[in-house]
Amino acid sequence: PPQALHRAIPPFAPYIPVALLPSLAFILLSATFALAFYFSTLPKTTLPVREVAVASTASILGGFGVVALFCSMGVYL
Repeated sequence: PPQALHRAIPPFAPYIPVALLPSLAFILLSATFALAFYFSTLPKTTLPVREVAVASTASILGGFGVVALFCSMGVYL
């Protein structure tokens, strides 16, 4: 029966403690804003390798930062 199986499995335990989520969100979003500022000061080149790397890193950090911020506020998506 599915109910017996449901009772037998261990409860979910996140890899990152919930108490660390606000700090993690702050760090990730601060790094995102710092990289966005750095991106805006880069010289424009014909092959924007550094620009793409900085923008991609900022985008990834921002994505994880927003998810951490939402989860720390109790909005579980």
